[in-house]
Amino acid sequence: MAVTTAAAGLSLPAHDDPQLTALLGGDLLHELSYAFGGPFHVLLPDRFDANTAAFRAVLDEAGTDGHLHYAKKANKAAAWIERCAVSGTGVDVASAGELREALGHGVRGENIVVTGPAKAGELLRTAVLQGSLIAVDAPDELERVIGLGAALRPARLLLRRRPPAQPDSRFGLDDRELAAALLRCRDAAGAVRMEGFSFHLSGYAVQPRADLAGELLGHCRRARELGLPADRISIGGGFAVDYVPADAWDRFTREQRPEHFHADKTFADFYPYHSPTAGADALRAVLAARPAGASEPLAALLRAAGVRLLLEPGRALLDGAGCTVFRVQGVKEREYGIVTVDGTSLSLSEQWFNSEFLPDPVLVPGAGRSERIGGQGPFPACVGGASCLESDMLTWRKVGFPARPAIGDLLVYPNTAGYQMDSNESPFHDLPLPPKVVIDRGGDRPRWRLDRHPSS
Repeated sequence: MAVTTAAAGLSLPAHDDPQLTALLGGDLLHELSYAFGGPFHVLLPDRFDANTAAFRAVLDEAGTDGHLHYAKKANKAAAWIERCAVSGTGVDVASAGELREALGHGVRGENIVVTGPAKAGELLRTAVLQGSLIAVDAPDELERVIGLGAALRPARLLLRRRPPAQPDSRFGLDDRELAAALLRCRDAAGAVRMEGFSFHLSGYAVQPRADLAGELLGHCRRARELGLPADRISIGGGFAVDYVPADAWDRFTREQRPEHFHADKTFADFYPYHSPTAGADALRAVLAARPAGASEPLAALLRAAGVRLLLEPGRALLDGAGCTVFRVQGVKEREYGIVTVDGTSLSLSEQWFNSEFLPDPVLVPGAGRSERIGGQGPFPACVGGASCLESDMLTWRKVGFPARPAIGDLLVYPNTAGYQMDSNESPFHDLPLPPKVVIDRGGDRPRWRLDRHPSS
């Protein structure tokens, strides 16, 4: 196959991961591919445990009273909720189904935060009965919560602030609505317990989060003057994940152009796959930042005010906690290769947001091939799904594989647990949804089981 410079691909390998490397070097993935007869996801709950522990360590280091809630929308697998129940980690839910899943896997109602706009009646009713904390998004929702609190038991709530820097956001209360909501909570007396405020910012910048957190501390002071508890704030999620090394990301962003993608595809933007400040380190940076107009860092302000910090990370708790495996079904050779796998791009959600999941898939040769692929040189190829849609591309980019993929080889997409696995899944063409396989470590070898979520 004659390869031009532009068609040769633009590599973007993920960070080295010894746990993933060990999986790639054994027979387990091929055995599972044979057993399931289609793509599947691998879950690593011990990595989830390590990530939650890292966030808690930062809170302790900063002397900050805080509580962590896993944002369930990032991945619906039961494995993560099982770990939350054991460790006391809270869960952030936005539907009645998510709330039932969390409760059913042992998470206590008071450790659940209910977010999302215009919440369904069943969700609000169950949340009030279970003592969950409800982030109220609108004045009419506040009235519904007050009504339920008066009829059932006092409702716990936060008032969600619309970020002043994002005035077009459809979420949260503006200045006028917030002031009116505080008075309404005061007048509702025993029907509600107004515990504080929340927000969620788009993007991953540190300083805007610290600034808005500082503003919420001021709202807590005003709420207390009205006799309301207001002893906690939630800053939501928005803690980046660092997928790839800095030099690889810099090269990609500098050199990528349409010729590096199948059909000269272009994209408006990509997730920032490299972040110098990510995960628990991003929380550390937020706590160390001085909010606008403040003379002390956020951590000191929280301590002085006696305010608890609530966090709702999703992707950041799933960093390194899973991968997605497809089997090669065919390979075409043009001026570059077109690999077709046994699933669809519905199992990698970025493509369906007109973007691309960029970390390179890893080629795992089939039986008897591993010793023969070394030194073959790069084989640039994009990766398509098994449907009859031109747009069904798992990887538009021409990846420089170490050899020509062959039928029966596996492509392993690394670090897909955060949002990639089920945000847009569909049994299109009557293809089954990829099952989720949990790898439990302990003893002399890893063991596997199917995830216990009913639709996994």
